[in-house]
Amino acid sequence: MNEPWIHRLVMGSLIIFVLAAAIPFVPGAEIGFALLLMFGAQASQMVYAGMVGALVLSFALASFVPLPVLSRCANWLRLKRTAGFVNELANAPLQDRANVVSQKLDSRLGNLMVKNRYIVLAVLLNLPGNSVLGGGGGLAFMAGISGLYRFSAYLITVLIAVAPIPLIFLVLGQ
Repeated sequence: MNEPWIHRLVMGSLIIFVLAAAIPFVPGAEIGFALLLMFGAQASQMVYAGMVGALVLSFALASFVPLPVLSRCANWLRLKRTAGFVNELANAPLQDRANVVSQKLDSRLGNLMVKNRYIVLAVLLNLPGNSVLGGGGGLAFMAGISGLYRFSAYLITVLIAVAPIPLIFLVLGQ
């Protein structure tokens, strides 16, 4: 008799988890890890789907934010160099934005990171302490607003990057 109630509760919790984890600087991965620790393997698929959904939602919403709006916000915060860079990025065609970023970087390491940006994003999503960069939601938002990532390749990157911990719980059955 309680099954419909439990189903609604689980689905409502999943929606709240996705919305919360999509917000920059909200510790979505830590919330997902806590869910895995509490519920074990039976929650691993839900946590995986929720985290992927959160990162895709943040990326998708950010892709609709016009860069001139971001530039005005940076100006308002008195971040003049950031505003100038964002303006330069906004004026560049989408296919040339990676070149604009590469030109701003002096080091070969920086240029290598731009060329391998999907791998760098996957590593950053799994890096402890990425909350300094905005957490998963913040990284996804910046990836979406930058225009440097194609959605299909971004989705594949996120599907792979989010998988290790839920997969470990699923395989070990803990």
